[in-house]
Amino acid sequence: MSKPPFTLATAQEKVKKAQDLWNAQKPEDVAKAYTPDCIWRNRDHFFSGTDAIIAFLTRKWETEKEYSLRKELFAFGDNKIAVQFWYEFKHAETGKWMRCYGLEDWTFADDGKMRKRQMSGNNIEINEAERWFKEGVDVNSVDISEAHW
Repeated sequence: MSKPPFTLATAQEKVKKAQDLWNAQKPEDVAKAYTPDCIWRNRDHFFSGTDAIIAFLTRKWETEKEYSLRKELFAFGDNKIAVQFWYEFKHAETGKWMRCYGLEDWTFADDGKMRKRQMSGNNIEINEAERWFKEGVDVNSVDISEAHW
């Protein structure tokens, strides 16, 4: 596990490891990357602690089916990383495809676990033809550029 202080290489590694963890959609495994008292802000949800993280992610992935996420390093400092992300999912209740665009602000403890995570994101409805992350596509290979917005 990469630990602070981060270099460009270790910050990029941390971002892609987080991407892989989230794409596996196993709340208990994701929660292991955070300190037991980690503080979260996810849009309008504020909470802390491992149990709350697991409960939040369990609810999230019950609603967000066929979830595929891409994270990219935006900026970093000694113990902080900023991330740009895009993810797509099929809403369990409506069956509509959605894409979320957003930013995350991460702060890490000395052991490399995240102790604070703040997320801001916006969902937009997309149709099947507008999807980037279709089954079998490596999310890292998709050309994420302004031309796609």
